Amino acid sequence: MTNRDGTPIWYELMTDAPDAAQAFYAPVMGWIFDTPPGGMERDYRVFAAPDGEGVGGMMPATMPATWAFYVGVANVDAMVGRVTDLGGKVHLGPQDIPGVGRFAFVADPQGATFYLMRGDSGTDSTAFAPAKPGHCSWNELVTSDQDAALVFYGALFGWTVAGAMPMGDLGDYTFLAHQGDMIGAVMTNPQPGSGSFWNFAFTVPDIDRAKAAVEAEGGTVRQGPVALPGDDGDWMIQITDPQGAKVMLTGKREEGAA
Repeated sequence: MTNRDGTPIWYELMTDAPDAAQAFYAPVMGWIFDTPPGGMERDYRVFAAPDGEGVGGMMPATMPATWAFYVGVANVDAMVGRVTDLGGKVHLGPQDIPGVGRFAFVADPQGATFYLMRGDSGTDSTAFAPAKPGHCSWNELVTSDQDAALVFYGALFGWTVAGAMPMGDLGDYTFLAHQGDMIGAVMTNPQPGSGSFWNFAFTVPDIDRAKAAVEAEGGTVRQGPVALPGDDGDWMIQITDPQGAKVMLTGKREEGAA
């Protein structure tokens, strides 16, 4: 891939019930699931948006169901060194997946985990494409130390602050940009002493239809729909899938919907 260093390029769901998770997300998100060729040792399923473009993958895990993402870099080994130099940790050192690319699993100094990835594909990833249904629309870091996190990711990927929105006692909701493009935000964890983590939103065509689908398929809507700031007319819901993974959905709303 020729994506710029610091571009989110892949999203991954780790769950203890892949069949049930696929049965949930297919109608909710319109994702198209497939098993990649090559005889991988474990059950790994890739999913594409309704437009056919790849967005992420799903794999079985015994840990609580959770979402993660891969950030594209040109040199995984060098970036792993940068992670440790900046106070982060390496949970899984650089490894190759034949025909896929080289990756590592790391954490920032506050403990939020993510993958570094150099893909072998000659095509750029469009997994993060906020305007496209089925693609990721937002990458949100929930952290115990905003200032330290901003320094870390700024030094590692060149991410910059692109404004902020006050959140009362929690301080600012700080927007993140990558080479001028808004990619997400950083917020203070509302539960002091809790771990830091990355949270993600995916785009749906209609937020009310998505909410109904979540509830019909056994998921839980924890919040929303709530209107998002700005003039785009976007709304958001926070959901928990039937296996316990938390994620956000964003999308438009039909005129007059309440």
